[in-house]
Amino acid sequence: MNVKSYYQRLRELEQSLATSFVVLVSHATPDGGKEGLLTEVPKQLAATMIVDGRARLASEEVAREFQDQKAEAKRAADSEATANRMQVTSAPTADLLKARRPAKE
Repeated sequence: MNVKSYYQRLRELEQSLATSFVVLVSHATPDGGKEGLLTEVPKQLAATMIVDGRARLASEEVAREFQDQKAEAKRAADSEATANRMQVTSAPTADLLKARRPAKE
């Protein structure tokens, strides 16, 4: 492999990517990489993965769908976190003892 051409391809591809984060679709690799997994990575890593043949750019439609799913998962996680949040109120012991005594009439 010609190292000079490898890094030139890497730089050219990185410059051609429009956004700072890119959605990729993985390829099956001999070291255990699975086919078809979507992930969002910085454009420098995306260029490396594409040049190395470990992934390809996702189409705009697939990338938009991935972003929508990610946003929905975030909303669901936030909603669940809000529902599970416990509110605690602390009160001095003297106030608790007063509340337990019967009221004098």
